[in-house]
Amino acid sequence: MVRLGVNVDHVATVRQARRAPEPDPLEAAFLAQEAGADSIIVHLREDRRHIQDRDVKVLRKKVKRLNLEMAVTEEILKIACKIRPDQATLVPEKRQELTTEGGLDVTGNLKKISKAVKRLRKKGIIVSLFIDPNLKQVKASTKTGAQMVELHTGCYAEAKSKKKKDKELTRISRAAREAKRLGLEVSAGHGLTYRNVSRIAKISEIEELNIGHNIIARAVMVGMKEAVKEMLDLIERRMG
Repeated sequence: MVRLGVNVDHVATVRQARRAPEPDPLEAAFLAQEAGADSIIVHLREDRRHIQDRDVKVLRKKVKRLNLEMAVTEEILKIACKIRPDQATLVPEKRQELTTEGGLDVTGNLKKISKAVKRLRKKGIIVSLFIDPNLKQVKASTKTGAQMVELHTGCYAEAKSKKKKDKELTRISRAAREAKRLGLEVSAGHGLTYRNVSRIAKISEIEELNIGHNIIARAVMVGMKEAVKEMLDLIERRMG
């Protein structure tokens, strides 16, 4: 069964728009868990545009499994090593971007990423690398000591034509197979929606899908529990 990780960053985005106490990412996390989510994801960005340090601390104590998305910076590494989330997913980060725009360049930053992975693993944290579905990046990831990779599905999600979408799906499938062959656990995410998730869920090597914005957008209309249940239903029907 493919696991589902739910990112609650954009619950905090709404809260921070007014600097109000609510909506609370913790409450959203509880509802997601009740609906069947396997993990809760938050991205503690350097500019703290949505998730705040306190959110991470509280979520770590309260949710069953916390996946902390984070840049490879000294400040965030120190926070992660202190809080000790169940999992840390290393991602690239630019202050001016609306959302993460692509995968880590593991091949070009092997030494830096490897040092970060070592520090996190010493604290008992499972480490995943968010990478593009590129075979060179997959192979480089094995050299860092990370246990997992998350394949960036943004190009697939944004493809306008069937031909382009099929091409991107093939890239993801090949990368997933190679990662699995090399002993890495495989997850996928970015830009996945109720409309496009089914084909990704069908890739047998992918063990977890991480989805945030589209679930939160749906939750605005139907509620958090119903939105998560609808996504899980799509994944499970495809697997069946």
